[in-house]
Amino acid sequence: MENLLLEKLLNVLLEGKDKQIYNYTVPDLWNCFDYNPDKYIKTKDNELMVNPHDFYASVIKNFILPKKKKNIDYQTSLSLGTNKVLPKRSYIGGDWIKESVVYSTMIRASAAWDSDRSGYIDENNIYHMPETGSFVKMLALLPLLKKMGVTVVYMLPISKFSLKDKKGDLGSPYGVSNFNEIDPNLKDPLTEDKMTLEEEFKAFVEACHILGMRVMIDIIPRTNSVDSDLIKDNPEWFYWIKADEYENYKVPKIDHIGSTAIPTIDLMEKVYQSEETYRHINMFQYDPKTTNPKLWNKIKNKPNLSKLIEEKYNLRVAPAFSDHINDPQPPWTDVTFFKLFKDFPNQTKGFLDTTDRPPYILFDTIKTNMYQGDIPNIELWKKLADIVPSYQRRFGIDGARIDMGHALPKELLQMIMNEAKKNDQDFSFIAEELNPGNAQKAKDFGYNMIIGNGFVMEPRIWEGALYEFMYNAINLPIPSFACGETHDTPRLAAREGGPTLSRLLTVLNMFTPNSVPFINSGQEVYETQPMNTGLDARENEQFMLPTDDPYYGKLALFDKYQYHYTNSKRWELPDLLEKVIPIRTKYLKQITNKNNFVPLYSNDHPKTFIGFAYFKTSKSVKNNVLLVLANANPYHEQYIQPDISLVREKSQNNEMEGTLLLSTHEDSRVFNQFREFNILDIHLGPGEIKIIEL
Repeated sequence: MENLLLEKLLNVLLEGKDKQIYNYTVPDLWNCFDYNPDKYIKTKDNELMVNPHDFYASVIKNFILPKKKKNIDYQTSLSLGTNKVLPKRSYIGGDWIKESVVYSTMIRASAAWDSDRSGYIDENNIYHMPETGSFVKMLALLPLLKKMGVTVVYMLPISKFSLKDKKGDLGSPYGVSNFNEIDPNLKDPLTEDKMTLEEEFKAFVEACHILGMRVMIDIIPRTNSVDSDLIKDNPEWFYWIKADEYENYKVPKIDHIGSTAIPTIDLMEKVYQSEETYRHINMFQYDPKTTNPKLWNKIKNKPNLSKLIEEKYNLRVAPAFSDHINDPQPPWTDVTFFKLFKDFPNQTKGFLDTTDRPPYILFDTIKTNMYQGDIPNIELWKKLADIVPSYQRRFGIDGARIDMGHALPKELLQMIMNEAKKNDQDFSFIAEELNPGNAQKAKDFGYNMIIGNGFVMEPRIWEGALYEFMYNAINLPIPSFACGETHDTPRLAAREGGPTLSRLLTVLNMFTPNSVPFINSGQEVYETQPMNTGLDARENEQFMLPTDDPYYGKLALFDKYQYHYTNSKRWELPDLLEKVIPIRTKYLKQITNKNNFVPLYSNDHPKTFIGFAYFKTSKSVKNNVLLVLANANPYHEQYIQPDISLVREKSQNNEMEGTLLLSTHEDSRVFNQFREFNILDIHLGPGEIKIIEL
């Protein structure tokens, strides 16, 4: 077994600790590993003034490495590194995610901090260091994640992305320009040239594995940046339009079809009857290599290739857009679609006036799960199918989410998943499937879970959507995320109910049946500003912060941004989750087993009372029932009398006394509030959750 790169990183940091870097600060929330108080000064703004080399070295030396065990290979996936043998036959490889707590992070934002206190995130601060996040800085957050019970670190794209036609200050990480290269901005200057970026990432994965956390990444096989590195060798994999018509490029609007319509075959016939469609597809041209191979060979290796193509060929890569007809979204100027088939879709090519035309982007040609040609672009498919294996081989990742995987040809999707499984049978896949109705399809395809629609349902208490989500989750064939927010949605703390709602749902999601708890980075400190306004956004969603906040109007997905790690309530949720996690852990097998779940109801509060019961099947009848009772009304108390007769019957627990293990409103105590033998008598404060063991 090779020496850990984490140990190399420790030595590199220790070598630099004598460098004089003064007044460098980090949030005190990042110190969940008992950093030596003699080595920092606490500021009035809830920051610690530290020597950065020593601070990040200490988290490695004093918190992470002491947890290293012998005979485990931390440089490969956790399953392979522990020589895990797949359990009983009913187990599907990658199903470890069912028992996980997932933390979603965008490294650049999650580990960003205004360390020189200039008032804003600098790309080159007074210490000549960027203040955006890095893998090295992210190490300091791992003790915090451990405190909150996180077992999976899921990272938004970390690949190199393009700045051409970028969104915001920094550009979107989803505008990937090279799958296999890591975003160079994630390199930490603290290591100087003594470690490569790849080594730093590998050290981060090792650290996660030592702490018992798995690492998952986002891959984007459907799109690439408009100046992708792949263009140099394979311009024919992309769609092209005349450069001088670029300003007129827009999504064709089709009359007599509603908004955001799925492009079914009957609607596509209408699309091809539209003059607007032909205005659009007539803009497309053949790629520069096909147009003039001799000239292409002369320019393809020169710098600023996109600019040269525009000058020499009058060509630009065509931006992507939604594959739903009449979606109001404008073109996505920073990304384009891959040309996954060399020919036109079979189902719709008969609608064309002629097939003697260049390839084009339209609702059918990009909806390749529905519309396929006869000639797959197999060399491209092989390239896409090797993205995950490349990260497995080099970094030992444990799982992945396939961005827009449901819109890919099923053969390509299967190819991507199979290639990963060849390396690691226990590799886990998350389907970007927001419709719970498609969960069975995702399961049949080999996914371990879906994203689901919790982020839409959970905040909508008064419409009964929260109630519906919580009680229907048990019926899904595979789990979905239990979450009230994601990187694409409004923040829970900015919803009606604010931090009270956020606190309730964050805890309740730890016990939602047949679900995987999901914490979005920043959620733990009641962040109100969304990372993006992509889903379920309201008017003014981008402006949740006070106008005098330096990040007012900024979006972490595209802009320089730091989370409000120093706010007055910063410890509230982490401290609460630290108490919740041991309870979840004790009952984890029951929580993740549908057969051990019993729903609880209140006729008086049908929308705002949520109740779960879990029981252990054991010979002992004592302390084998867990009750989770929640008041989803963030403003008013409620009295409830749930019937637990079914729980009694299934568990054989006849106790009339238990323990209030946790409440968001009161201390632990003996619980003996029974109206009758089978009826509880419970008071719940506004947004309160009570967890009781009988």
